[in-house]
Amino acid sequence: MNPKYNTYYISDKPKINLYIDVKGNKIFVIKLIFIFIFCLILLILFYSIFPTLFIRIKGIGITKKIKNTNGIALTFDDGPNPKYTVQLLDLLKEYGIQATFFVVGEKVVKNPEIIKRMHQEGHTIGIHHFNHISNWILSPFQLKKQLRLTEEVINKYTNEMVMFYRPPWGHFNIFTLMLSKRFNIIMWSHIFGDWKVENCKKTLLDQLRTATSPGSILLLHDCGETPGADEDAPEYMLKNLEIFLKECKKQGITFITLKDKRLI
Repeated sequence: MNPKYNTYYISDKPKINLYIDVKGNKIFVIKLIFIFIFCLILLILFYSIFPTLFIRIKGIGITKKIKNTNGIALTFDDGPNPKYTVQLLDLLKEYGIQATFFVVGEKVVKNPEIIKRMHQEGHTIGIHHFNHISNWILSPFQLKKQLRLTEEVINKYTNEMVMFYRPPWGHFNIFTLMLSKRFNIIMWSHIFGDWKVENCKKTLLDQLRTATSPGSILLLHDCGETPGADEDAPEYMLKNLEIFLKECKKQGITFITLKDKRLI
């Protein structure tokens, strides 16, 4: 028997086993990572994206167009903004138009006088969350808090019951309809991408001119501070809106607010 050979054989075998064990552990960890990623994707799809698609395509629990009216509804998201919302209110007052504002609660706290003016001039005020955050990343408890805080701050400055809700970006999760069932969820029939300056300059006016069928709900933005928006986009939106309102006045087109629940 060769001692040298035996020493090599005994010492080499554990090395081979160790190599196999390490390789096996790496494969196991990689499989776990893939399983985790797959489950996470499924969770996101079923919690947020699928509910959003289903609700918006089927129109379940939401209003995209107003029935039994000859007028159209102007709605504005993401404010109040101390510069542009004030200019917008001046423009609406000039033409005797009442609109609907879906406000961000934390901005209401910073601009209470604007909310008071909205209410005094007959505009409808609805919820657009306390922070401009998507339902896709909110837990049920967080969503409930977003609704409650915004409702409280609107009520504080208007002494009026809040009846309407529009989720930011039109996003829903699996709990949204249940937790917001006290409100009428208002979507839109026409959206224009007016949060981008380029869209305002090139396409907004022509798009507004084609959005005058009775019962239409038009979605515009009076604040450009949200992610993905151009900060000065409302300036160009207002210029196009003024032209549009002038033309509507000549054509006898009327505007309505959502305050009358019988319109829904």
